Amino acid sequence: MRLYHNPRCSKSRQAFTIMQNSGIAFEDYRYLEFGIHPSDISILVELEGIIRTNDLESDIQLDPTNKSQIQGLLESNPKILQRPILVNGDEAIIGRPVEKILTLLPSA
Repeated sequence: MRLYHNPRCSKSRQAFTIMQNSGIAFEDYRYLEFGIHPSDISILVELEGIIRTNDLESDIQLDPTNKSQIQGLLESNPKILQRPILVNGDEAIIGRPVEKILTLLPSA
């Protein structure tokens, strides 16, 4: 499991705490440092609301149905990635609200 995490974001910190408290091993993935993990891009572009539209440059017209545009934007500017995101295998979920990440955790 990989948690896309920005330590400066309160929701991301909350998700990180949930993951730590779960006792389940996960990767604390600092996407602002490392960019989008290549094995996750095809999963992430399928998520509705994956782009933080408030962080887009004003001259960019986002077409939310254009997966190649979304992929290019995420790869060139990971800052616009919604957060936190938990990826588990071939599934991912945006943690808004943060409790949503619990749905991808294995059952005890």
